[in-house]
Amino acid sequence: MNDAKYIDHTLLRPDAGREDIVRLCEEALRLNTASVCVNPCRIETAAAILQGSDVKVCAVIGFPLGAMSEAAKVFEAEDAVARGAQEIDMVLNIGCLKDGDDAYVIHEIRAVKEAIGDVLMKVILETCLLDEETIVRACRDCMEAGADYVKTSTGFSTGGASAEDVSLMRKTVGNRLGVKASGGIRTAEDFHRMIDAGASRIGTSSGDKILHGDH
Repeated sequence: MNDAKYIDHTLLRPDAGREDIVRLCEEALRLNTASVCVNPCRIETAAAILQGSDVKVCAVIGFPLGAMSEAAKVFEAEDAVARGAQEIDMVLNIGCLKDGDDAYVIHEIRAVKEAIGDVLMKVILETCLLDEETIVRACRDCMEAGADYVKTSTGFSTGGASAEDVSLMRKTVGNRLGVKASGGIRTAEDFHRMIDAGASRIGTSSGDKILHGDH
């Protein structure tokens, strides 16, 4: 696969303005990435620029803490899709996961997935806050709930993706789910390390540098 098609070209900074989003989308078109990943308030801007291309609009949901109610996540996801999002990256409820309340975690993921239907759904685990046993349990919860991908990180917590976590996630989900590595991936070396570990999608704000080196 073309390296660019592994990349979700990402801009989630709270201070990103409209011009920043326009620049992100123009870069994504030039690079021909899999998607752009933006905050929900920027969906329409991205969708207008990317219309007619095969670069998808991905929106984050329950971001970055994952600690809002299930109903809020369902509404946010439905609203995002209605306004043009073609992929959804949702943060699971990390506290409930660490409590061992898998029933809640599964119910919430399933509720969001059922609300958006065939729209691709990636679930962010925030692996930097989890031990290996909990990462495995989270991956199994995502499989049971009908998610399409598991994703390492928001990039807004104490750490980002590691090859070790990606490998563990891939080992757990096998070929049933995709694995997205995100957070701190800034160089071609980082990119290929994650692919080699089993990632099928990469979230990064450094797509141009990864694909073409420093200019």
